[in-house]
Amino acid sequence: MIKRIKKILGRYRNLEQVYVVPYRSYGTYSHLYVKGRVLDNEPLKIVKDQSVYRTLKNTYKQFDSFEIPDAQMELIVPDKINLKATTNDEGYFLFDKTIDENLSEHASREGWVDYEIYYRNEVEPGTDLIADPARGEFLVPQADAEFGVISDIDDTILHTGVTSFLKWRLLKNSLLTNAYKRIPLKGAPDLYQKLHRGKSGENKNPMFYLSNSPWNMYEYLKLFLDHNEFPKGPILLRDLRTPFESTLKPEKPHKQKEITNILKTYPDLKFILIGDSGEHDASIYTDIAAQYSDRILAIYLRSVKHKKRMERVRSLIDNFDTVPVLLAESSKEALKHARENGFIE
Repeated sequence: MIKRIKKILGRYRNLEQVYVVPYRSYGTYSHLYVKGRVLDNEPLKIVKDQSVYRTLKNTYKQFDSFEIPDAQMELIVPDKINLKATTNDEGYFLFDKTIDENLSEHASREGWVDYEIYYRNEVEPGTDLIADPARGEFLVPQADAEFGVISDIDDTILHTGVTSFLKWRLLKNSLLTNAYKRIPLKGAPDLYQKLHRGKSGENKNPMFYLSNSPWNMYEYLKLFLDHNEFPKGPILLRDLRTPFESTLKPEKPHKQKEITNILKTYPDLKFILIGDSGEHDASIYTDIAAQYSDRILAIYLRSVKHKKRMERVRSLIDNFDTVPVLLAESSKEALKHARENGFIE
């Protein structure tokens, strides 16, 4: 709180600690796209048995961030690749590079490439800076992947209550509930694991997770996905805009932009899109499918309990025959469709 007051008064100058947060991302054999953030914050500590007060405190810490601009960052893929970047005014760094090295040679069996990232600015004496680098990973899908999966998170695999009256359930779930205690929608982890394994059963199909949540929620959502044993995949969130934002609002919705980027990155890979019927997934996904009709194998939309929105979604998909669209009440229905169409064993 003292640091926040100093920042408001313009008297906050020196760093107290440096916290580097690399985000799970993706690339190809010759291109990497790595994003992350550098903060003057302590690492977030979420534990299984924390109190409501501790949960609220963690939530506050996620949004009460102290960004470090103009930080010189260095990314190293051991023994081969060395890249440099600088953080922007919000503390974000981005490595978006085409390189000569074959990145797939550095990938694990499931396509993950590990890297180290260093903060290279000089720091004041006494700053709590860990000498060890931050470690991250990005995905390079294998050439023999059968297909990819692009999935929404909110109300698709994680119940948020975004359609609730005045969004009170959304606030309760997001602000007051520990990530360890958030319950995935029934059957979702099993469905996603089977899609990840595909027909071959070899864990090669890449998974991508989208959310309209801001990057401040990254560690919370990553913990939820890992704890509930969803297949590991890039997590793509959005920048948090404020009422005083000076930059122009993006022309396309965040999800549409991210899906288009993924499709362009992997032009030879087909995809299954998974979302829900509560917000705008139906219109975004059908627009994408109409534009890339030969690239989308199927669209799965999880039904939500909201009469008017369900009517709107049905009006969109009833006459849409470009690709199969399944409005599913449960994960079992999606599993059945995937099995009947040869996507899974």
